Amino acid sequence: MNKLLAEDIYYLMVLGRAFEYAAKEHYLQGEISGFLHLDIGQEAFSVAAVKAFAKGDIFSTYREHVIAIARGIEPGAVMAELFGKSTGISKGKGGSMHLTDLSRFFYGGDAIVGGQIPTAVGCAYARKYQGREDGVMVVFGDGATNGGAFFESLNIASAQKLPLLFLCENNQYAIGTKITRVAPFLHQAKKAEPYMPVYEVDGMDATAVYAVVKEAQSRIQQGHGPIFVEAMTCRYEGHSISDANSYRSAQEMKLCKEKDPIERMKKELLESWMAEPQLLASLEKRAQETVDQAVAFATQSPEPKPEELYTDIFCKECANVVS
Repeated sequence: MNKLLAEDIYYLMVLGRAFEYAAKEHYLQGEISGFLHLDIGQEAFSVAAVKAFAKGDIFSTYREHVIAIARGIEPGAVMAELFGKSTGISKGKGGSMHLTDLSRFFYGGDAIVGGQIPTAVGCAYARKYQGREDGVMVVFGDGATNGGAFFESLNIASAQKLPLLFLCENNQYAIGTKITRVAPFLHQAKKAEPYMPVYEVDGMDATAVYAVVKEAQSRIQQGHGPIFVEAMTCRYEGHSISDANSYRSAQEMKLCKEKDPIERMKKELLESWMAEPQLLASLEKRAQETVDQAVAFATQSPEPKPEELYTDIFCKECANVVS
């Protein structure tokens, strides 16, 4: 990582948090409906992992706003999707949980917990068959590691030596259930140890996340087969906007916020990269302005036309297969 990249990661983290606070505000005002899963507190993981995995296919959880923006999707298009507008990245038909941009090889969220994992395995198999070396990264939470398809995916990926990076975002909660209540250990990487190499990283440290994902992608590109990376994170909000987060104590939340990823990245920029405070202030200002513009764009955008209900239902390129 160089100074320019570190500054870009910091900007995207600040942008991501401002975006999520704006999304929360407009949801509570009734301008956004449906489900809304906020990424506040986990920005280091979401931004640094995507920036490290510069090329290749990415499959994400439904807590995906910051991941999508870090991948290069315009904040206005993401916000418009949350507002259900026709200018949204999924034409207003996907909402918060289904942001997709095929031009950026970003296949977005899956409303089924862990549903993206076997899909990513299929993509990795296809890429290996095609001779593509970029690899595939699939992001999922700790709760998804208790699903049967998770273990099937580990087995197939390992047996076929697929170029697949399993990236587990362990915030220790599956909705409101502590992971240690439904698994025999806190670190879910133990489940993958019989199948592939595993790495553990502090998910609140953007630099550390970037380094480990970069190394993991390099290894899968070299044909070593799949790799499992577990990042320990902490979300500040409840599972979704309807979750009051009341099952977590004030002490736990205090310890959580003491590891704030944005403040840690800011300190690193100032002390290790000798960044000018004025520069960081300008990045923070630009991030807020970008979010304000995204909200204005979403507010002013038109609703989808009724006939859009009948588009994008079937894959036209697959017509010969379907018939």
